[in-house]
Amino acid sequence: MKLGTTELLVILAIVVVLFGPTQIPKLSKMFGKSVKNFRSGMEEKEETKEDKSDSED
Repeated sequence: MKLGTTELLVILAIVVVLFGPTQIPKLSKMFGKSVKNFRSGMEEKEETKEDKSDSED
């Protein structure tokens, strides 16, 4: 399932209507932090997984 330009513009318009143009920067900042935390958590999980497999050898 791919999103085209039209779909992205509709989603953006809905977000602007729901939250208002002044809240968009705050929402994007929170979204960025969430993605960063998710990625660091995944990296941490991979490291612990590798550590467990190394100790079993």
